[in-house]
Amino acid sequence: MASRIVAIVGSYRRGGSMDSAVEAVLAGAREKGAITQTIYLTEQHLEFCTNCRQCTQTPGEERSKCMQRDDLEPMLAAIEAADAVVLASPVNYYNVTAVFRRFMERLLGFAFWPWGQNAPAMRTRRRARKAVLVAAAGMPGFLIPLATGAARALALTARMLGAQTVGRLWIGLAAGEAHHALSARTLAQARQLGCRLA
Repeated sequence: MASRIVAIVGSYRRGGSMDSAVEAVLAGAREKGAITQTIYLTEQHLEFCTNCRQCTQTPGEERSKCMQRDDLEPMLAAIEAADAVVLASPVNYYNVTAVFRRFMERLLGFAFWPWGQNAPAMRTRRRARKAVLVAAAGMPGFLIPLATGAARALALTARMLGAQTVGRLWIGLAAGEAHHALSARTLAQARQLGCRLA
């Protein structure tokens, strides 16, 4: 049976280096027979978390649903039906974009955090799916996990979604021109990561 892969993209513009990188990852997965889907967060109706914490109060391993009515539930249903995820965001102000952060903060239902408990606990430690993390920045790529919070935010999002990170693609020097073209080497690396996901 073909594996299913869902990409969550937190970029504000289409057709840039983030799109090229994610599409290359998904193309590599499709070469191995995977079925892919891309969700652009800017095209979703996604409310802010209100910190009501109702989604964290019920015990159990199953994710608790948010009380807000927007596009979060269909997105999470697609992810939970998938075998792998690609989590992608440009680096803005040394972290993931605000729209990606909004999505990330809405994943609190994956944690159990009753009133009176000092910190949340993951509902389950099972890693049912694989993840590839993608970030792009104006700085050299190797600095993304060292000088920004983006790598940590993407990794935490993967854990919340029950995914084990199997690959990372840090794209550097992406701010030198309006339409930064990815190198053949970066595109090949992205396709290899997609093959790993499939």
